[in-house]
Amino acid sequence: MTNSQEAPCHVFLVCYPGQGHINPTLRLAKKLAAEGLLVTISTAVHFGKTLQKAGSIGAGDCPTPVGNGFIRFEFFEDGLQELNPKDVNLERVVNQIELFGRPSLAGLIKNQTAENRSVSCLIVNPFLPWTCEVAKELEIPCAILWVQSCAVFSIYYHCFHKSVPFPSELEPKIDVHLPILPLLKNDEIPSFLHPNNIYGVLGNVLLSQFSKLSTPFCILMDTFGELEKDIINYMSNITPLKPIGPLFINPQNLETEVSGHCLKAEDCVEWLNSKPPQSVVYVSFGSIVHLKQEQIDELAYGLCNSGFSFLWVMKPPDDVYGLKGHVLPEEVMEKAGERGKVVQWSSQERVLSHESVGCFITHCGWNSSVEAIGNGVPVVAFPQWGDQVTNAKFLVEDYGVGVRLSRGAEANELISRDEIVRCISEVMIRESSGGEFRRNALKLKQAAAAAVVDGGSSHKNIQEFVDEIKKRCVRGNFE
Repeated sequence: MTNSQEAPCHVFLVCYPGQGHINPTLRLAKKLAAEGLLVTISTAVHFGKTLQKAGSIGAGDCPTPVGNGFIRFEFFEDGLQELNPKDVNLERVVNQIELFGRPSLAGLIKNQTAENRSVSCLIVNPFLPWTCEVAKELEIPCAILWVQSCAVFSIYYHCFHKSVPFPSELEPKIDVHLPILPLLKNDEIPSFLHPNNIYGVLGNVLLSQFSKLSTPFCILMDTFGELEKDIINYMSNITPLKPIGPLFINPQNLETEVSGHCLKAEDCVEWLNSKPPQSVVYVSFGSIVHLKQEQIDELAYGLCNSGFSFLWVMKPPDDVYGLKGHVLPEEVMEKAGERGKVVQWSSQERVLSHESVGCFITHCGWNSSVEAIGNGVPVVAFPQWGDQVTNAKFLVEDYGVGVRLSRGAEANELISRDEIVRCISEVMIRESSGGEFRRNALKLKQAAAAAVVDGGSSHKNIQEFVDEIKKRCVRGNFE
């Protein structure tokens, strides 16, 4: 390459180290690469090594071709090896990643210029708000990939600006009244915003992002206009939003060996093929949620007693958390026999798209929520914390695609096996409600598919974003 015009148009995506973040990041990367861009995904080094160990990404620096472009990986230092494993907590981890990651990331980005692939745009993650400051210091235009719903974005925005009362130490139980959104009961706002919440540090991290919203030129959201039309229109008048989801839907059939799984996924398709349509209950609580053993026992008996086949993803806890892995009651699996299958990890996209899956017992993380909606699968909502409790409310009350089994970990309730059977049966059997859930889910599936095809609302937004990057890349800067 002889000059800057011939250098690749290069986008640098910074990903928070977690399965729930690498999924949308990689999905966006594939769509951008398909348009002819060079895309680098950068995450904390310890998480990058986890992905490599699982075989999800290559071990070298060789770019992977996707469509007309390429995806590559680089990792920034996180300093986590400096921490005493016996003294690890979430706040220390967050602070350590920023302390080591800020200078390391800046160095990585500067190196791109030296290697003739100058960064045209930095796409950052809201759980790493300091990355906006890195972009500003390096005078590189940046965008944010918001990995939660637009409704949750609105909640954090109003909380940061103190435009309405939120729970406080003086009034911890108040409900929240926000523009456009329905009334949010005290336990339906993201739990990170509750006073003295054990994960409150993440709430503070997200809120700090809203002090930096003048830096990014747009906010990309893994949602779609037809799902959150009113709140998207409202928030778009406040800050520049581009709904680009559901990112997991891949109408171009972009094939690549890069998967982003934190564990090697087990192939469940053959087992699913042996089951009749809409006969399987799929159970997954994501990569982080860790239920108490007694709740696992009740869930196991509930699944067995329901009479339906079930596929249960039971990821072992990460070593850093010092938690014990779950053990299922032996008699449950003996009684269930071929009706039950338990795996450590699976490709959720493939499972939810399989015709044998009749409902999804989910923790209601946003990735899982969008994947259920995009596949037309009704849900049994079992949220625990964070935005999960808010997503559960919308899935059940606003979108009408399922029933609520839990009100979150803070309720500190043991959900009985009988209640679990009742909720599964309501979605799987009762035509008066189950039929309605499925009809609503299928309507949303059609709307999601329409949003991402050529000419759809999300496709247009991605195209506009790519066109803007390419124009600025040619001119050499963002004006």
